[in-house]
Amino acid sequence: MILEKKDIRALSKEELRNFFVGLGDKAFRGNQVYEWLWSKSAHTFEAMTNLSLETRTHLETHFTINNIKVDSIQRSNDGTIKNAVKLHDGFIVESVLIPTKSRTTACVSSQVGCSLDCLFCATSRLKRMRNLNPDEIYDQVVAIDKESRLYHNRPLSNIVFMGMGEPLMNYKNVLGSIEKITSPEGLGMSPKRITVSTSGVPKMIRKMADDDVRFHLAVSLHSAIQETREQIMPFAKSFTLDDLRDALIYWYEKTNRAITYEYIVWKDINDKKEDIDALVRFCAHVPCKVNLIEYNPIDDGQFQQAQDAAVDAYISGLEKVRVPVTVRRSRGKDIDAACGQLANKS
Repeated sequence: MILEKKDIRALSKEELRNFFVGLGDKAFRGNQVYEWLWSKSAHTFEAMTNLSLETRTHLETHFTINNIKVDSIQRSNDGTIKNAVKLHDGFIVESVLIPTKSRTTACVSSQVGCSLDCLFCATSRLKRMRNLNPDEIYDQVVAIDKESRLYHNRPLSNIVFMGMGEPLMNYKNVLGSIEKITSPEGLGMSPKRITVSTSGVPKMIRKMADDDVRFHLAVSLHSAIQETREQIMPFAKSFTLDDLRDALIYWYEKTNRAITYEYIVWKDINDKKEDIDALVRFCAHVPCKVNLIEYNPIDDGQFQQAQDAAVDAYISGLEKVRVPVTVRRSRGKDIDAACGQLANKS
């Protein structure tokens, strides 16, 4: 009978230390392996060159490293790079490198498919197959950092959890990946450079606040009118705006950190004065800023980008009450790498 090898990256440092003690070796070997796995991002035991051949053979016998593989790369005219990432079990997710003059941002996925049903998003049309493990999220960041250094001659500066999946429906693994990304024993990135974007799961927003997380929170809002939000994001029937509002107030009281609202303005859906007034009222509950996002079509024509005049009216309405607002132009549209377009077409 052949036993399935365990993924070594599922072990804590203490478990690695205990493994070596059980072999009659010294506990610090576990520290060495942990450093290779997380700080040096080794994907093979052969790469762990300060370990003896005997030690590496023991590791090969007992464990595997289920690292991702970048299956294909698409490069946009604007410098954006989309990776089709193959997981150890053959599933594919996508991640994106978004460059600007001052930074490079990794947009990473947290699920194969998605748990929610936002009608304007291509990913939501894919059934959720499974959650990503912490190491699979971490690997996406490592791959994009290498691409940033290769193509833009600078390290990765920011991370957004805005790829495939709803991060808060994979809470434990998302936080586990951020722990490895920010740890001095991992990639050592500041949590202030990480943003987790959710479609709005009130219970988990409260849990994040209780867990004293240090990263930023973004909410895909798109309407501050319950009936309208349900039409474009049907899951909102279960996660109402009232519950979301209360959770965000709780978040701010616990963390003292402002919230970013991601907001697309669509023609004939949320482009009226009543929609603007509702957003202005919703923004009054906690300190926040609003990103007005350009819509990226997903082929069926159900949703269409609103006229510039409607977007300008939103800007004017928000600026009147001193809510910071920016218009975010999409990057990577020509390779289906923009917001809402990740659907594994590759």
